[in-house]
Amino acid sequence: MKHRLFTLLFLQLVSLALFAGTVTTYPAPSGAPLNDDFTVRVRATGGLWQTVNTYAWNVDHTNNGRHTIEKSSVAYFDFTDKVEVEVTWNKGDVKTARVRPLSKNIATTLHGNTVCFSLNRPLDLSVEVNGDTYHNLQLFANAAIPVYKNAGQVAKALGMKKKDVLFYGPGYYDLGNDSIRVGSNQVLYVAGGAYIKGFASVWQASHAKVIGHGIVNPERQHEGIMVRYSTDVMVDGPITTQIPVGGSERVSVRNAKVISWYGWGDGMNVFASNDVTYNHVFCRTSDDCSTIYCTRKDYHGGCHNISVTDAVYWADVAHPIMIGLHGDIERNEVIEQVVYDDIDILQQREKQIDYQGCIAINNGDNITVRNMTFRNIRIDDIDEGMLFNFRVCYNRKYCHAPGGGIHDITLENISYNGSHANLSLLTGYNEQRTLSGIHFKNLRINGQRIHDKMPGKPGWYKTSDFARIFIGEHAENVTFE
Repeated sequence: MKHRLFTLLFLQLVSLALFAGTVTTYPAPSGAPLNDDFTVRVRATGGLWQTVNTYAWNVDHTNNGRHTIEKSSVAYFDFTDKVEVEVTWNKGDVKTARVRPLSKNIATTLHGNTVCFSLNRPLDLSVEVNGDTYHNLQLFANAAIPVYKNAGQVAKALGMKKKDVLFYGPGYYDLGNDSIRVGSNQVLYVAGGAYIKGFASVWQASHAKVIGHGIVNPERQHEGIMVRYSTDVMVDGPITTQIPVGGSERVSVRNAKVISWYGWGDGMNVFASNDVTYNHVFCRTSDDCSTIYCTRKDYHGGCHNISVTDAVYWADVAHPIMIGLHGDIERNEVIEQVVYDDIDILQQREKQIDYQGCIAINNGDNITVRNMTFRNIRIDDIDEGMLFNFRVCYNRKYCHAPGGGIHDITLENISYNGSHANLSLLTGYNEQRTLSGIHFKNLRINGQRIHDKMPGKPGWYKTSDFARIFIGEHAENVTFE
């Protein structure tokens, strides 16, 4: 009998060992800027607690057009299966706590000053106590990836030559005024636990990669990882300030996080590029989170086939999504075949009317914007801004001509829950430069579905009135289903 019980117990322990999740944490290197506002611990279900170091990372707080730098926190770890997380606020009493995006339905419990919750899939989160969004914790719970100890292991895993691996293992690297240039057939590997003070550039390269869960932070007004004049490029995993893609084709950005705090700190720009995809990305920015522009900054041409799926956008300034402003008036450029799908917009805080819009298409410089889909987008209660700002316009500050037109835009399963959104704008420019074919499907404002046959709508009211959307001149075929 004792032997049988011992056997059953042994089998249960073996079963737990085989099927329990794993957690990988990365100690912060000496020299990296840290923040002690939070203490973060994580463990696989039933396992041992591990401490996750928290980095200091600036964010932008604007008040009447004045920029104020605030110090937030960043922490990250890798895991499989399921984990338990404890986040303790060390600066005072915790009266309220929430974990966003709210759409992820993260159930929390509060024990004293510690917020507790569980995760069963990789997520990019904001942990906020007492309603404070500027001294919050950006917590990046990553899917586990192989951990390589040297360039040879990276080369072997990827089937390449060791000399083509730019290896940055755990540690602190101050590049000074230098940068890392990634060339053709090269891989920049930034390991978890690596902190690079500087920036990296994929320049005139093909078949290049930037991978790993480490940090690339210039700690100044500068893009962290740039992809320029290149083809067949992958950026997978890092935390940085900005990731612009310019004059390039077939670029994949995934599992990447950007946080900026300075003027013109856009997150993930597309300039004159084609076949660019983003998947599972996070942008908290001091300017636009995601942009698609034509000719700009010595990049020339239109944009074709841009796809964004599973993104979290937080615009401390300007737009979460901005499309169409910049181009070359002599080229009559086109932005087309664009899809944004499964997006959480956590914030817009912009006082300037011209630059409001959680989803904005401000079309200038003779550009034609057409054939776009915005699907499954959830917008939190923003501080100040519009939900939609679609205008064929002439912004004389940035443009040399009005836009050519905006056509065939589908917005499906868009929801907003809040009370601070201003009046949205949908307008054309003249009889030749129109806005047409704008189709809302299952638009919900505070739970109410806005559609042309909605009950209780007087026949002489426009459906758009119930969504506080102004449909102006030279705008036609705008529908709500």
